[in-house]
Amino acid sequence: MSLSRSILRKLPVAGLIVATLGLAGCSQEKAEVKDIIRPVKVVEIAQAHDTRTLSYSGSVRARTESALAFRVNGKITERLVDIGQHVASGDVLARIDPIDYDLSVKSAQAAVDAAERQVETVELARKRAEQLFAKNFAPKSQLEQATLSYDQAVATRDSARSSLDQAKNQAGYTDLKADRDGIVTAVSADVGQVVGSGTPVVTVAVDGEKEVLIAVPEMEIAEFKPGKIVKAGFWSDDALTLEGKVREVAGSADPQSRTFAVRVSLPNDPRVLLGMTASIEASAANERQLVSIPLSALAKQDSQSIVWTVDRGADTVHARPVKVAKFAADGVRVAEGLQPGDVVVAAGTQFMTENLKVKLAGDTVLQSASAAGDDSDTRQVR
Repeated sequence: MSLSRSILRKLPVAGLIVATLGLAGCSQEKAEVKDIIRPVKVVEIAQAHDTRTLSYSGSVRARTESALAFRVNGKITERLVDIGQHVASGDVLARIDPIDYDLSVKSAQAAVDAAERQVETVELARKRAEQLFAKNFAPKSQLEQATLSYDQAVATRDSARSSLDQAKNQAGYTDLKADRDGIVTAVSADVGQVVGSGTPVVTVAVDGEKEVLIAVPEMEIAEFKPGKIVKAGFWSDDALTLEGKVREVAGSADPQSRTFAVRVSLPNDPRVLLGMTASIEASAANERQLVSIPLSALAKQDSQSIVWTVDRGADTVHARPVKVAKFAADGVRVAEGLQPGDVVVAAGTQFMTENLKVKLAGDTVLQSASAAGDDSDTRQVR
């Protein structure tokens, strides 16, 4: 009987011990749950580029191209050059029918001969008048009249000589000659065609300096100033790269394309041929830097856009306000709030709390800053 009572008295004490042990187990389990470190996927903000590259394609052409034309009217009887042919200064390129001009030369020559005979005749009369006047056989007025006739005959002769020279020049203009060495790039008229003076017949690209003509849109034309150094590449040879210099920038835009013509001078290189396709690359400063991050990295806290950054020293996350510039197809463009080297949680932001312990999971994506409107460059780093 006393033994049974003793056992009964000890039962509540045992229950309390069991309950206490149970509570201790729950507290330890909660502590263990609280100390769990959450793995996260992150992106790292890389150093922004200070410059960007502008690239435009164009064609190689001679700095000087001469559209040659006859200086007289006529029918073309010969064309002595073809496109691509090299010509030297003084070479005859084409001819027009010279018959009419030869006749003009003969006519002018006859006029000169007649004028010279007239000069000889009046000169004899003047000399005779001088002799008679010296002997007082003729009045002075007769001498003056003879002298005046002589002067008029001399003037007529000089005029006839000038007309003869002009006729000879006109006859010489029936041959179209190259005035400088170069390559024929175009033929605008052919045998049998009647052309007027000044009508282009043959175009010659003058030997010497070559250049590339490119068309630059108005939003980038400020980056091209005369004297700016650029890089020229050529589609025909990837290994051929030359240093070019902006020589001329058009003062107004083309009315149709709304682009500005920019001419880039090239150094003399025999591998560069006229008509080759070239690519001109120029560096330009980035005026505004935007950082691209995944859309999943953006979160909201009290109506403020934030991202969660990782403190690598303490392996904890912290909320940071950011200013969103715009949304793009591949993510979000952030204008303020992130700096190169920041590590941003890329996914699972809804599970983040201030000072939460985290562990970086897998590889880190390096997300670089870019110019406004440009796509960001991403690559995997370990």
